[in-house]
Amino acid sequence: MKRALILVCNDDGITAPGIRNLIKAVQNIGDVVVVAPDKPQSGMGHAITINSSLRCDPIKIDDGSQKEYACSGTPVDCVKLAVSYLLPRKPDLIVSGINHGSNSSINVIYSGTMSAAVEGALENIPSIGFSLLDYAWEADFSKALRWVRVISKLVLKHGLPKGICLNVNIPKVINNQDYKGVKICRQAEAMWEEEIDVRKDPRGRNYFWLSGSFVNHDKGKDTDEYALENYFISVVPIKVDFTAYDQLKAMSKWNFEISRHTTKEALPKDF
Repeated sequence: MKRALILVCNDDGITAPGIRNLIKAVQNIGDVVVVAPDKPQSGMGHAITINSSLRCDPIKIDDGSQKEYACSGTPVDCVKLAVSYLLPRKPDLIVSGINHGSNSSINVIYSGTMSAAVEGALENIPSIGFSLLDYAWEADFSKALRWVRVISKLVLKHGLPKGICLNVNIPKVINNQDYKGVKICRQAEAMWEEEIDVRKDPRGRNYFWLSGSFVNHDKGKDTDEYALENYFISVVPIKVDFTAYDQLKAMSKWNFEISRHTTKEALPKDF
């Protein structure tokens, strides 16, 4: 049997310790090709480059045992270039990360790490985004690698349904602490409460720093936030389809007003 082809990418940049550890975790379970941004691209979400050219150059890092490319674009650009041009065939697995910091709950919307995995799901490629709840550049990834390998091998073995990828978040543990296990769970209903810090430049013009506080209003014990707070690795299946199916029937009553509008009949005064 031919070895699995694994595409590795991230959003922190190709030299980030997180991606170097991710490569280490999966290099023995398949043939690895790395396509990652040449600079940090955190918080880019599902952005793609359409108004400027892209560069994607071969690069050798560490021992150079796998093919690697540094891309000038976003994480999604990296996946698109890899799948459509750089790889000899469609990969069997895409792994993104290991992100420096959490991508649990609402953070999945903003995450470049997870958008690379979502792009893989759009291509019907089993894909996983991995994140460690430690923003430090010198974060300790050593205890996480075993579980990265285990989850990656399970996805290679069982696959994932079309349009589904996995969001895996790993709590920070210190000293002799260890994870309590793995929980398959749902995304917590949490949010960022934004704060805009307004400052003046030397010429008196305003400039802004976006900051805020993460607030979890979800008290459920089946969420990723609960799992992480209790030192479990959280695994959340993520859907590409954003349709709110429960609202389709409720909104069907709009059809009458819409049809009257399209036939140029008078609408109710309060419409």
